[in-house]
Amino acid sequence: MIDHAHDLASVRDATDRLLTGVAKMDNASVAEPSRLPGWSRGHVLAHLARNADALVNVLEGRPMYLSGEARDADIERDAPRALDAQLADVRDSAARFQEAGAVPADWSRTVELRNGVTDSASRVPFRRWVEVELHHVDLGIGYELEDLPEEFTEREIEFLADRFARHPDVPPTRLTDGTRAWRTGREAQAPEVAVTGSPAGLLGWLAGRRDGTGLTVTGGPLPALPPL
Repeated sequence: MIDHAHDLASVRDATDRLLTGVAKMDNASVAEPSRLPGWSRGHVLAHLARNADALVNVLEGRPMYLSGEARDADIERDAPRALDAQLADVRDSAARFQEAGAVPADWSRTVELRNGVTDSASRVPFRRWVEVELHHVDLGIGYELEDLPEEFTEREIEFLADRFARHPDVPPTRLTDGTRAWRTGREAQAPEVAVTGSPAGLLGWLAGRRDGTGLTVTGGPLPALPPL
């Protein structure tokens, strides 16, 4: 059972960590490249703010974005702003998301996200948590995958393993950190490939943030994963 109230609180805590880290930057560092190809840190911050508003739309029954083009244009428009403007926008949009999440609602209802993807409303707070945590890492300001909360890392590994489950281009794969294990890839009687590593290493590979260096692979090469 997904506890949306717990996840909303986790989003609040993650946002506070993000804002504390970003507040130590200056205007010049906001304009510097992030770890995401083609995006400055300003792009990442603009995306985080607009994603919060987009998820408010989802919770309130409106389209997440008017269009993919409008989403991209909004990020490009907001990316060059100064640090103070970025901070205020991330903070204010995060507050709007929390307010929308506090409204009594049927959290078991199905909502529509981007590109026709549907999910339970109860999972929307976790999806926002993912955005805040991973993009905090993407900023490259000293917050790393190893710094993520243990609960978050375990749940996101499980979420991504499920996302690639039954994918025809991913071989049957067993993932383990030595304590916990997950299955992903095509259905099979038994996994063909075993991937072992630290929780941060597994998450980094699954989330496209690391190339798999440091993971131990047996039974074949490290699987190539589809883009998220």
